[in-house]
Amino acid sequence: MKQKALWSKFRSVAMKRNSLTTAVVAGIAGVAGFAGLANAVNLNPDGLGQVLIYPYYTVNKGQQTILSVVNTTDIGKAVKVRFLEGYNSREVLDFNVFLSPHDVWVAAVTAADAADDASGGKLLTNDSSCIVQPGTVKNFVTYGFDGTTPGQGADAGPQTIDRTREGYFEVITMGDITPGSQLANAITHVGGSGVAPGTAVPADCSYVAGASVATIEADLELTPTGGLFGAAAVVNTDEGTYFGYNADAIDGFTESVVYTDSGSLQPSLQQASTPSIATNGVARSYVFTGEGRLLTVDYADGADAVSAVFMADAIYNEYNRQWDLMGASSDWIITFPTKRFYVDKVLYPTNPTSPFVQAFNGKSNITAAFTGYDREEQTSTLGGCDSPVGPDCFAKNPVLPYEVNALSFTAEKPTNGSTVLGSHLNSYIIPYGLDGWAQIDLASGDGGHALPRGVATDGSDVSLRGLPVTGFYATNIINNQLQGPDGNILANYSGVYRHRAHRSCVGTEAACS
Repeated sequence: MKQKALWSKFRSVAMKRNSLTTAVVAGIAGVAGFAGLANAVNLNPDGLGQVLIYPYYTVNKGQQTILSVVNTTDIGKAVKVRFLEGYNSREVLDFNVFLSPHDVWVAAVTAADAADDASGGKLLTNDSSCIVQPGTVKNFVTYGFDGTTPGQGADAGPQTIDRTREGYFEVITMGDITPGSQLANAITHVGGSGVAPGTAVPADCSYVAGASVATIEADLELTPTGGLFGAAAVVNTDEGTYFGYNADAIDGFTESVVYTDSGSLQPSLQQASTPSIATNGVARSYVFTGEGRLLTVDYADGADAVSAVFMADAIYNEYNRQWDLMGASSDWIITFPTKRFYVDKVLYPTNPTSPFVQAFNGKSNITAAFTGYDREEQTSTLGGCDSPVGPDCFAKNPVLPYEVNALSFTAEKPTNGSTVLGSHLNSYIIPYGLDGWAQIDLASGDGGHALPRGVATDGSDVSLRGLPVTGFYATNIINNQLQGPDGNILANYSGVYRHRAHRSCVGTEAACS
């Protein structure tokens, strides 16, 4: 089945979002005295932005991950699509896509060999949008972590291709395309009367494939804007499961064109830049605390500015492990989208480690205090570690060692990946009771997690507690009692729910209020 047809079939399944409304945001913005949230780095609650973060992809357990990127604007976009494996966020594939106005680009990530669990992943697309280095199949590679690529030394994680089977991905707007330019004319789909829906193609994708970086940049004269949104879903067509989610949208990411050729580590989230308003650094972030207060914080490094908008001192969600009663199982996906900039000392040797505590050495452990409640308020707690952190504490507490982590709620350790999504980047927890809700404290473990280095508009220091995090709760319920014409039918019911988060600030009263 073609990707667009598959996407259309499943797209009606959507995750409910718990967010501020546009009216509330506009009201706060007016009181605060700035023109709009898009002026600085912010996590747009309405899902539109310059940068999209998709917290999980996988090809494990017979699954594939389908995805979409949508351009809602009347301006063409040059975007970087980058897939990162889940251990240490090393790149496994990147390429450039040119979206014409109001365009949608779709693709699927599947196993390179469906019969071999040791094979890697690959990207499939039959979408007509222009791509540098065009092709319908793009295999994921080990070059980014095995030392093959010059300037990208090997890390301490696994060096085999199966490392590429799960991770996350990002889409970064590198520039807006000048209307009427040669590039704009080449990448715009040609339709009109007599062209059937879904069959229009760009005027000349060969122009993009053969153009130099300088030629492309000459037609990216506009200040980059937002307007992208995206979604993805982990699908198993044999079992009938579908775990769909919306991408996180970062708006106000950069004021500059940041175009590079395919295969470059740039631009990355470290390129956040808003110099026109950042009076105490290179990038300004707007962050809403748990009390609904707006923080305006400047950073000298773009990675810190992006981390700031994902910071949380705690995340919350539900769980259901009523296996005997209803065949229920639960995974939490916990992704740290900027962790690599702090813990990968091969690629970023001079960067500070905080808000994390361990450099990557096959793992980069994070301990977290976990509190679970059943539906009648009964509870159990597993605590974090004191400082300095010892190996016994890491062994006995909930540990999140990777950039992407799958936490299963189960009575015993899963033997073949996490219980729902089949992740091998997995830990497990035995919560109180068979269903309820849980909190993971990301601030107090390992002697304390916090992002320092922020500067308020009054020049005082600001520290955000916790860690930069995103992700969701995935649950599946199996019904083997559904009656069909030939007997019982096995049915799966799937759901995905974004993590809720609490944010807090340490600093002067003026800065943190």
